[in-house]
Amino acid sequence: FTVFVRQILEYCSVVWNPHLIKDINAIEKVQRRFTKRLAGMNGLPYEQRLAKLGIDSLEVRRMKPDLIFMYKIVFGLCEGVTRDNLFKMCSVLHNYSRGHRYRVYLPVVKSSARYNFFSYRVLNSWNSLPNTTDFSSLAKFKTGLSTRMLLRYCKVCLA
Repeated sequence: FTVFVRQILEYCSVVWNPHLIKDINAIEKVQRRFTKRLAGMNGLPYEQRLAKLGIDSLEVRRMKPDLIFMYKIVFGLCEGVTRDNLFKMCSVLHNYSRGHRYRVYLPVVKSSARYNFFSYRVLNSWNSLPNTTDFSSLAKFKTGLSTRMLLRYCKVCLA
């Protein structure tokens, strides 16, 4: 499953990440069905199967590359993509009582196409990262992204 199926389900998820709940459920259903067929997992709820197997839901697994790509854009690690073309950083002069210092301004959007585009869809989860998040290097940022922290941004309940 990890070698063959999950690779296909996660390919270029930063670009094609689904936003409709029916689409998220359809993709998640593949992993639900597979984990249910494993020995000793049939009677367990999906959330317990994931915990027992030590894997994340596919929705969380799509969210991690979004945040990692956002990190790369904010810190200038992507060639050909500049932060100023996609985002407007919140002023450092403002004294925020919550959050980290790399917050991005969340613009008002009226079209659903723009609302579901990467440069808007990732902003809520990016701005809500705790101020204890380590932004010193990409490796430390990746290891700091916990499943428990990302579950609150999922559209579909795991149970």
